[in-house]
Amino acid sequence: MRTPPPGPLCTRESIAAQLGEVGLRPGDTVLAHSSLRSLGWVCGGANAVVLALLDVLGEDGTLVVPTQSGDNSDPAEWRNPPVPESWWTDIRASMPPYDPRTTPSSGMGVVPEVVRTWPGALRSAHPQTSFAAVGPRAAEVVEDHALDSRLGERSPLARLEALGAHVLLLGVGFGSCTAFHLAEYRLPAPVEADNSFAVTTPRGRSWTTVRDVAVDGDDFAELGAAFVGARPVRHGRVGAAVTRLFPLAEAVAYAEVWLAGRRTGRRGPGTRP
Repeated sequence: MRTPPPGPLCTRESIAAQLGEVGLRPGDTVLAHSSLRSLGWVCGGANAVVLALLDVLGEDGTLVVPTQSGDNSDPAEWRNPPVPESWWTDIRASMPPYDPRTTPSSGMGVVPEVVRTWPGALRSAHPQTSFAAVGPRAAEVVEDHALDSRLGERSPLARLEALGAHVLLLGVGFGSCTAFHLAEYRLPAPVEADNSFAVTTPRGRSWTTVRDVAVDGDDFAELGAAFVGARPVRHGRVGAAVTRLFPLAEAVAYAEVWLAGRRTGRRGPGTRP
């Protein structure tokens, strides 16, 4: 006897209706983090989720997703899993350079991959922490993503803050809330580290090292719980998924204070995002 698929049944229409109930509106700019599996059985899969998001946002709204590719990094920093030190030189010499058109995201889930390849989607230039966007503000969000500002003032996160964007956590927790990283860059003395990756330059492929803030999201779940207790966060459900919606700027402002009180003198981890 076959086991029936886990429910509930979700459709493009039901997802859009429930996103509206949680507070997403036409014309919004939203940074969405998602888990397709958490919704239940989705008729149409990830494509249906993206279509529902675009239905709610309308022609004037902009959908943004993280499309990170953290494997393009120094193998000396790899931990899950590590690779033999004898391989490091060859990996640095052979890692394919980042190409915003073709480099797949990793560890972000299937919805960002659908957005990344959506007609008209634009993607930012950072080889590890890129963002993809669809909508009238897409170019403004993804432009000029600096190599030494993965998630800082010269990244799409700062653009989203200035645009009054919201964060949507669709079936994922605050541990996935990329916006909190922007607050790390604003700490009084952020920890810095070398960060390396393969990029394409006018002279061809290059293994490049820059100095950047050492980002660390290990305490973001705790930070998120404190944020929910102190600031208005709209909760709802889409299918079986718990959903949270809140202004990105408010989350960053709260995180700046919260992190400053807990990371004084703390050493950051390695450079892999």
